Amino acid sequence: MKSSLLGTGEPVMSFQDELFSSTHFTSQPDNGLAIAAYGVDKIYQSRQRCHQALDSVDLEVPVGCIYGLLGPNGAGKSTFINIMAGTVVKTGGQISVWGTNIDQNPRQARANIGIVPQELNIDAFFTARETLDMIAGLFGVPRNQRQTESILEMVGLSEQADLYARRLSGGMRRRLMVAKAMVHRPPVLVLDEPTAGVDVALRQRLWDSIRALNRAGVTIVLTTHYLEEAEALCDQIAIINHGKIIAAKNKADLLASAGQKKLYLQVTTPPATPLPDGLTALGAQWDDGRLLIGFDPAKTSAIDLLNKVTAAGFAISDFSTVEPDLEDVFLQMTEASEQMADDGHQTADTNR
Repeated sequence: MKSSLLGTGEPVMSFQDELFSSTHFTSQPDNGLAIAAYGVDKIYQSRQRCHQALDSVDLEVPVGCIYGLLGPNGAGKSTFINIMAGTVVKTGGQISVWGTNIDQNPRQARANIGIVPQELNIDAFFTARETLDMIAGLFGVPRNQRQTESILEMVGLSEQADLYARRLSGGMRRRLMVAKAMVHRPPVLVLDEPTAGVDVALRQRLWDSIRALNRAGVTIVLTTHYLEEAEALCDQIAIINHGKIIAAKNKADLLASAGQKKLYLQVTTPPATPLPDGLTALGAQWDDGRLLIGFDPAKTSAIDLLNKVTAAGFAISDFSTVEPDLEDVFLQMTEASEQMADDGHQTADTNR
């Protein structure tokens, strides 16, 4: 499928409005997927060793969503992104970006995507304005269609527009990287750790920018180690570890899959230490002046636990429940993945 290099729409407005206020991208993919990856492998080979960075990765990113790609360091996130960017050659599999196969039409596939890498690749002897104009020219954006000033305003660099990049702070350079990825108005924007090393105020501003772009129809793929950031922004999330996708669900389903809630109980009389058998049988712990009981809502309820604690002879003055957050789910799934990987290595060593 062929799509235009640029979206068509209204001129870009100020930061307070949506950058691509009424952008409508032409030739949307028939399958409704902004990114479709199937069976993607990447193997790095050397004389000493063979490392599989990606192992049969299947990933479907729906048009119009904010998609989180999470994983520990070295999990394969950046490798996957660099394959889409054309800077790494995959070993096997297929990837399409906005309906364009990256092997069949690499130029158009790259035009369909804007990528903000982790590494700062900015010419130190260009100003911020010159940098955006140069990148827009490389993408073939006519001068009368360039939105340099609005993009600079959106990322908070209007006052620094004529400063050389070498004079910008680390956070400003990170913002300039985001601006570079937006100059050709791609329908898909990939942000690889976009808020790493920036202050809290700027992080909030970048979050606002991401939401505004998404409301305008831009599909966002986000990698981050700030799990609260992913939980706040993302509609769907995939977790990758050791080059394999270990979970890919919408956020609500992923959080529900944790299967654990926490029940905090304030009792009128503190229990003895160690806890009585009636409480230890429930898995209770004494935590900061309260009883803490973890439970699976599919197997029991908070009301059942309240009744059992009361039956054990304790009067309850207050209680609260805490839902699992994305950090709980992430740690649970990556630890299980690590255990499976260790078991696999042990089995392989045994069979040698």
